[in-house]
Amino acid sequence: MIRRLLPFLSLFVFVVAQAQSERIPYICDDGSRFEAKFTTDDVGRPQTTLFIGGRVITLPLVPAASGALYRDGDFRFHSKGDDALFEDGKSPMRRCTVGDGPPLVVPPPAPSVPSSFVDITGSIAYLARTALPPDAVLVIRVQDTSRADAPARTLAEQRIELAGQQAPIRFRMLVDRDLLRKNARITVAARIQRGSTLLFINDTSYPALADGKPRHVEMVLKQVASNKGR
Repeated sequence: MIRRLLPFLSLFVFVVAQAQSERIPYICDDGSRFEAKFTTDDVGRPQTTLFIGGRVITLPLVPAASGALYRDGDFRFHSKGDDALFEDGKSPMRRCTVGDGPPLVVPPPAPSVPSSFVDITGSIAYLARTALPPDAVLVIRVQDTSRADAPARTLAEQRIELAGQQAPIRFRMLVDRDLLRKNARITVAARIQRGSTLLFINDTSYPALADGKPRHVEMVLKQVASNKGR
C-alpha cells in the first residue's frame, strides 16, 4: 500500500514546491506592475522577493499587527489577502492588488464593506528664508497619540527626498485599519531633516480623522530655531 502511495506523495510534494516558488503578479494604482515570490531563507525564515522595474529586491518578514509585512530599510511590502502596499522611500506609496489585468482603479469603498486600509492624504508647506539643502528629506508619520504617558505609536511612515521639490508637497499614506483602536487619537506629524539634523517640524497637532473618517490634512512646518538664518 505504501509503495503504491509513494508516487502520489512525490507528486504532491512537487506541486507544493511549485506553488511556493510561484511568482504572483501584482498591479498598482499608478499602473505599475511587479511580481512577488514567497520563499524562505537558508535558515527557514519567511521572505519575499520582488521583481519590479528590472530590479530584484528580497525582503525579510517582520512583525506586524495584521497581514504580512516584509521590510528592509526603506523598502516595505505589506500584504493582506489580495491587497498590498509597496513603498521604496522615494516614490509615493503604491496600493496594489493581485492580478495581471488592466491598471487598478481604486473605487471608493462601500460603507458596508470597508477597505482593509484607511487612506490619509494631505499637503505640507514650510516657511523658509533660504533654499533647502539638496539632500533634505521629508519624513511623515501617521501616529496614535492617545496615551499621554507614552510615546506616540507610529502606524505608518513615508520618506520623501525633496531634491528641489516646491511646496506644498502632497502626500498619501495608507494605514492598516486593524491598527486603529477604538479610543485611538490619530494625528499626522512631519519633519524635514538633513541626515540627523532637524530643520523643520510641525508645532501644531494635525488630526487625521474627523468623526472616524479620514480628512485631508494641510500642514505647515516651522523652522527649528537653531537652523534659522543658515
